[in-house]
Amino acid sequence: MKKHVVRIVGGDYRKTPISVIDAVGLRPTPDRVRETLFNWLHYFWDGDYTQKRVLDLFAGTGALGFEAASRGVAYVQMVEINPAALAALRALRTRLKADHIRIHAGDAQLALKRMTEGSYDLIMLDPPFGLTWMERLWDLLPAVLTPAGLLYIESEAAVDPPAQFEVLRQGKAGHVHFHLLRFAATQKTVNNAEI
Repeated sequence: MKKHVVRIVGGDYRKTPISVIDAVGLRPTPDRVRETLFNWLHYFWDGDYTQKRVLDLFAGTGALGFEAASRGVAYVQMVEINPAALAALRALRTRLKADHIRIHAGDAQLALKRMTEGSYDLIMLDPPFGLTWMERLWDLLPAVLTPAGLLYIESEAAVDPPAQFEVLRQGKAGHVHFHLLRFAATQKTVNNAEI
């Protein structure tokens, strides 16, 4: 049986193959969706990734996190709970000599609760479908995002985010909806007026 492989789309690690392990709920982000996401990020970050810190919360194959590392972000934190996926992530990080990537073994929700306030410019979420992950995570995300930090979500349906998140871009590929949101930490409303 042929192994399923995805490839890094751009940057320093362009064309690097990433093997997809056989695991329940694992859906690597397709190449064209990753390319769209990084085109969006290029626009919103003015093409400058060098100071950006990224969290890939349900890393899986690591396609999103390795893509960010390939584009030159300063730091990538991956979180994954599946032992086989963890082994594959660590092996690829070693092969790429990607020292700016850290890999944490554990539950996404617990990991978020333990993170430092205002740590990340971008959080990427591609949780297993059908398990109501977003309902459990919305309240935890603002604490670890920088002001005006970005949030990328893949889901089985269009997301309806809380008021402190603004949808910047969205798309659909097959059965997957994908969204880029901005955290509006600086917006406070007094008598219906923004200050």
